[in-house]
Amino acid sequence: MNDTSTLPPLPDRLSIDPRSPHHVPAVFEHDVGIKLNDKERMDVEEYCISEGWIKVPAGKAVDRKGNPMLIKLKGKIDVFYK
Repeated sequence: MNDTSTLPPLPDRLSIDPRSPHHVPAVFEHDVGIKLNDKERMDVEEYCISEGWIKVPAGKAVDRKGNPMLIKLKGKIDVFYK
């Protein structure tokens, strides 16, 4: 079980893409869980708690650089350490 007092605080906005300005490497040293409308999602690429959205891949579609095309889903966002 993780001791939450030693874990870094979860930011309001976080991205798994290392090129993003919202990428925080210290958070990814631990398992992070994300719930959208009380259902846990495992495919989240980026989230914003204050605006209430997550970005997930849109099927197998990729852009010209090979990155997955993302769609924005809105709802109640809960972020936590597992």
